[in-house]
Amino acid sequence: MNQDQHDLLFKGTVIPAHPLALNEDKSLDELSQRALTHYYIDAGVGGIAVGVHTTQFEIRDPKFNLYEKVLTLASEEVSKRKLERPFLLISGLAGPTDQACREAKISKKLGYCASLLSMGHLPDYTEKQLLERAREVAKIIPVIGFYLQPSAGGRILSFEFWKEFMNIDGVVAVKIAPFNRYQSLDVMKAVMMSKRCDEIAVYTGNDDNIVPDLLTDYSLDIDGKQVTKRIVGGLLGHWSVWTKTSVELFNQIQNARETHENIESLLTLGTHVTDANAAFFDVRNGFKGCIAGINEVLARQGLLKGNWCLLDKECLSEGQSEYIDEVYALYPTLNDDAFVMSNRDLWNSYANKKTL
Repeated sequence: MNQDQHDLLFKGTVIPAHPLALNEDKSLDELSQRALTHYYIDAGVGGIAVGVHTTQFEIRDPKFNLYEKVLTLASEEVSKRKLERPFLLISGLAGPTDQACREAKISKKLGYCASLLSMGHLPDYTEKQLLERAREVAKIIPVIGFYLQPSAGGRILSFEFWKEFMNIDGVVAVKIAPFNRYQSLDVMKAVMMSKRCDEIAVYTGNDDNIVPDLLTDYSLDIDGKQVTKRIVGGLLGHWSVWTKTSVELFNQIQNARETHENIESLLTLGTHVTDANAAFFDVRNGFKGCIAGINEVLARQGLLKGNWCLLDKECLSEGQSEYIDEVYALYPTLNDDAFVMSNRDLWNSYANKKTL
């Protein structure tokens, strides 16, 4: 991670979780996968996260063997653009220690500047083993901790775990995504109580509480010293759709932080964002259609061919499509359909070219 990337990470930015573009037969739709990356770049994001939950953890399955491929495609498309601004390429890491370290080495080779380390899907690991796993990964690539909600494969982790996690050299950030106020506060307190507090950026992954997370200051009195910390940005599956307007909203939030103006109206807008997220993430059915819901919105915009996922069980729930219709109608200023329509052919042309 170079200095410009480090400064951007700590200032705060919009980082969407990159979805997976598939054909109906479950094969990779490489053109759409590449074009999606250009959508995010031109929407004004500060980075993308690839190989994370929204990209579908199953890309690691030998049956599909897509992990390195999708990371490579995103890296190639970012390189094509020759951006004159810092951009954060973040990979997702999962699995046992050996696998996570192997993925970290792939990420580093492909030019990723940091990795989001999932603690989920490891039921046999103790918290001590998870900490040792994080230390091993951090020797390879800067680590962003990831508190993933249990309904998406995560697990509840203790306050003591997070206190120890923050003291690991090489941890540069943490993404809070338990969708739970109490557990989110555990992580914030752990950061503020750490001797490395100023070395760790905090990002929200709480797609159900995006705007309040970004507007809140956290403060503790620690040994007579007042320590204040903010959640500076978001690394979110929700931000993989309607991304242009999400960037605009984030810019409004950053301005409100400095001027202390328009906070009430932003909090009201935040309830609209949460309602839209409930439709996309299929909250009414226990998040069963969360990935298919994201893909459905992108398919409606013509960015994906369909809402297909690698696993047949990952599909829209009954009533979910109608709920998406509803939030489209209720909150028309939140979508970026016009932006997508006017640029979709351009992004496809970028994706078709070897270099730009």
